[in-house]
Amino acid sequence: MKLEERGRGKFKPAPNLSPEEVRQVLLEKIQEEMSLIIESEDDEGLLAQLDYQDDKFNMLSLFSGCGGLDMGFELAGLAAVIGEEAAMKAFQDKESFNEARGKSVFHTIYTNDLFTEANESYKINFPASVVQHRKDIRKVKNFPKADIVVGGFPCPGFSEAGPRLIDDERNFLYIHFIRCLIETQPYFFIAENVKGMMNIGGGEVLKQIVEDFASAGYKMKYKLLNSRDYGVPQLRERVILVGVRNDIDFDYEYPEPTHGNDPALKPYVTLKDAIGDLAENPGPYFTGSFSTIYLSRNRKKRWDEQSFTIQASGRQAPLHPDGPSMVKMGADAWDLPGGEEMNRRLSVKEIARIQTFPDWYEFTTTPRQVSETSKLDYFYKQIGNAVPVLLAKAIAKPLAEWAAKQVKGGKSDRSISEGNEVLSK
Repeated sequence: MKLEERGRGKFKPAPNLSPEEVRQVLLEKIQEEMSLIIESEDDEGLLAQLDYQDDKFNMLSLFSGCGGLDMGFELAGLAAVIGEEAAMKAFQDKESFNEARGKSVFHTIYTNDLFTEANESYKINFPASVVQHRKDIRKVKNFPKADIVVGGFPCPGFSEAGPRLIDDERNFLYIHFIRCLIETQPYFFIAENVKGMMNIGGGEVLKQIVEDFASAGYKMKYKLLNSRDYGVPQLRERVILVGVRNDIDFDYEYPEPTHGNDPALKPYVTLKDAIGDLAENPGPYFTGSFSTIYLSRNRKKRWDEQSFTIQASGRQAPLHPDGPSMVKMGADAWDLPGGEEMNRRLSVKEIARIQTFPDWYEFTTTPRQVSETSKLDYFYKQIGNAVPVLLAKAIAKPLAEWAAKQVKGGKSDRSISEGNEVLSK
């Protein structure tokens, strides 16, 4: 609850509610939201096209963007079937991957996102059978049944959350993620969010999030993971929430790091490893002056290090490793020796590599009436918003291995349609 004090909103814990009381508050809010939705005949026709496959775990993706999280799941599902080495080899070539990807135990059937450019990029990199629902999630009347739900929900209202997060209208996206779970009751779900979620309100916000997701019928876990520990050449920390449906006998364990300074692990992937071959031919990159805000901290890593977090903005992109290092001049002030003529931001192709998209992955824009600089920024935005593919693959691996065993064992009782009746109970 926000107290009447000067400065940023302060918090105190939300009222202690039992799981059933939390669930009741949630259901009432969700019913209120649903009463505002007008069902569309177009939606009914769209959902009739869903490509369910009984020998796969059908996946629903919310806030899908250009597909980093989905691609990582698909790759993990492929590795669980044909083996790690074969899957990674196929992933390097578009034709080879397209031939093999149908063997993945994970099968995306539906996505929801409003970002036009990201949707276009998703379309050209995933099978045509995926139904892309380009609609405000608040206006989606019913979600399709699914075995898995994945997505990274935005959190605009979490910084000033009230007694319960769902009471803040800015958190409608979070509410509708939970609505999807209650309605579809998948075996499990993955939700990704920024590191800052853990600190807001002294951890109170994250506590509420976990309670609310659990009330939808899930055993909850969360952990902060750093992308570089899983072969991503980037310092990118994200909170990964995992929910396993209460009646499923499966205990999710977060993946152990595969890369690090420990001799038993693979060495961290460096910028030299990832983009060293692009130094002479980097492709288009964002140009423009460096603001005082940009120069308030270091923006350049060495070739033997991992990149700073790739952000969803060309202007905020990290600097290329070439040239002199930045020099700290004081609190929130860094100097850039040589100026703009000796320094450039990372290019679109370079940040895609750093986000561990393969070179064959295509990013596109639509012909909006905007400047070339703005069009370029659409590339940065969709790539920077994505979950790194190899981080997604690592997160999905335990689920993929469990799912592959279920399919091999002749799983038949999927029970994925039972969730359609949950709201009425």
